[in-house]
Amino acid sequence: MVKQAYSVETKLACIEMKKAGKSNKVIKETLGIKNNSQIYTWMKWHEQDEMHRLHQPVGKQYTYGKGMKQLSEVEQLRLQVELLKKYRSLIRNSTK
Repeated sequence: MVKQAYSVETKLACIEMKKAGKSNKVIKETLGIKNNSQIYTWMKWHEQDEMHRLHQPVGKQYTYGKGMKQLSEVEQLRLQVELLKKYRSLIRNSTK
């Protein structure tokens, strides 16, 4: 079984059709969506203002922040340093 990746445009069209009162069967036939649960998931994300999740690839989660915002190399390194400092302080506190 192959995972189906839908475009952001398809996801947004699905949300708009559902808001317009279309049935899941009509939406699935029109947009080529295979499963009802996918429609429910996208609607839940829309209702919870988690629209950034529509952009993430199948099976991937974002580590920093929300959405497709890319961090510069300096910001990534700064976050890594902060993480390592926290880790080091936890190690020191646990050995005392």
